[in-house]
Amino acid sequence: MGQRLRLIWPPVVVAAVFLALWQGIVVVNDIKPYLLPAPSLIFTSLFDNVSGVFDATVYTATTAFLGLMIGIVIGTLIALLASRFIVVNKLATPLAAGLAAVPIIALTPILNNMFDITSRTPRVLVTIIIVFFPIFVNVTRGLTQIQPAHLELMRSLNASAGKVARLVRIPNALPFFLTGMKVAAPLSVIAALVAEYFGGPQQGLGARIASSAANTAYGRAWAYVTAAIVVGLLFYLAVLLLERLVTPWTGRARSA
Repeated sequence: MGQRLRLIWPPVVVAAVFLALWQGIVVVNDIKPYLLPAPSLIFTSLFDNVSGVFDATVYTATTAFLGLMIGIVIGTLIALLASRFIVVNKLATPLAAGLAAVPIIALTPILNNMFDITSRTPRVLVTIIIVFFPIFVNVTRGLTQIQPAHLELMRSLNASAGKVARLVRIPNALPFFLTGMKVAAPLSVIAALVAEYFGGPQQGLGARIASSAANTAYGRAWAYVTAAIVVGLLFYLAVLLLERLVTPWTGRARSA
């Protein structure tokens, strides 16, 4: 319990000091809300519109989660094929890099025209594309960067390619996979949020931020931003928990 408190209190103290400084700077300098709202205004707007913020948060979190899960599955499957077949590796790597370079603001309107703009599909597809790259790159690296001694041992045992993958490549790729998930989880929230700015259903955080800012409700807009930050942090913490459960030795190595 004491060790957990030592891990928790530093970020809590830093956050409290940061918010206090933010509040003080805004009050002392009389900064207008359209430039920078005070934390007190943001939290007041948040508590005054709890149900609306919650509904929008659930909608965006669901979109991000769907895109994250599908992107993880696709990225992992293609990485498995790329590690097995050189042709797939040579074709998939530049394609993945090209997709990662496409700006969300350019991609979303195109997908909105391709699919029903009132559906969640375009935003989920944007999230899948953004998530795919870090998962594919990290898993491919984990599957291919094997210690030569391990491969030599499996060859000496006349192990099949499937057994090598199951006993050597996949366990070696697991930490790389989790690293990719640490990057992809917050990115999925960002992708879903930005994609919601450009048409489509108005239930999500991105659309609510845009409409609140357009109506000069800056405190409410920042309340939605705060909710998006919380969702991104929860996604990241979920990956950390998964890492602790799946690879507990990494935590012991860091504490040693």
